[in-house]
Amino acid sequence: MDKIPLVVITGPTATGKTDLAIQIASRLNGEIVSADSMQIYRYMDIGTAKPSIEERRGIPHHMIDIVDPDEEYNAALYQKQASQIIRQIAERGRLPVLAGGTGLYINSIIYPMNFTDAVEDPEYRSYLNEILERYGAEHLHSMLSEIDPDTAARLHPNDTRRVIRAMEVYHLTGNTMENYRQNYREMDSDYHLLLYGLTMDRQKLYERINLRVDRMMKAGLVEEVKGLLERGYTKNLVSMQGLGYKEIIAYHEGLATLEEAVEILKRDTRRFAKRQLTWFKRESRIEWLDMDRQDSLPAIAEQLVMDIKEKLSL
Repeated sequence: MDKIPLVVITGPTATGKTDLAIQIASRLNGEIVSADSMQIYRYMDIGTAKPSIEERRGIPHHMIDIVDPDEEYNAALYQKQASQIIRQIAERGRLPVLAGGTGLYINSIIYPMNFTDAVEDPEYRSYLNEILERYGAEHLHSMLSEIDPDTAARLHPNDTRRVIRAMEVYHLTGNTMENYRQNYREMDSDYHLLLYGLTMDRQKLYERINLRVDRMMKAGLVEEVKGLLERGYTKNLVSMQGLGYKEIIAYHEGLATLEEAVEILKRDTRRFAKRQLTWFKRESRIEWLDMDRQDSLPAIAEQLVMDIKEKLSL
């Protein structure tokens, strides 16, 4: 069977992935599949920088608003659902465009990762969550350091979801995350892949992140978080531990002033972008697009459209 054409647009937060993906999809009869682990949640719009209906410009968007904030979700489910959607898009004669910054979600699609050999262990996960609650994130992170120092070095201690997942993979397979990845990186993909990564000057990126947080605050992030808490979604949920939510929850609980919460959110988002870059730099097939060298987004979109048409013979 012929490989399915798949355009992937990725890179750190606030580089313009969503806007570029929409421009590409609009010019190439495409549909967008989100690869963002926070945009899957309903009611979480502002803090996840979810594109509004107007911003989507009539382009179908998939894998957005698919679960409630208190529903369990993981990369295995994402792989199953997103792969099916990508195939359906291609069967309709349209171009699937995978766009987002969650590296594990992207890898679950572009590599034939087999999650069945690392199925979840609810008891072990519950045990780790008890340790987290009792001793804190730093202690849990130090436990990971003992069995998988490489992954621990890449993960922030507060990224408890991925810390727990790495420990779970080791517990179930005896493999570190890196060894687990190496196995699937050598396998053949189902797709004719075109991978593009967006990058820019670090200082400029940090300025864009700061501006994005300011826009989120003006758009009503404090009210969005308050509404989620009033719906009964607690701070311990995976979704509520996401950037933009845990910081504002701290403000609502009186643990930080609003100014402090905003500064912490900006700082943590900058650190997150740095970790994303580290993750994506390991993928040798990504063609990096320097957003600093372009006159405008339409200009880089035009360049990209021509490149995609040529490589996919569209």
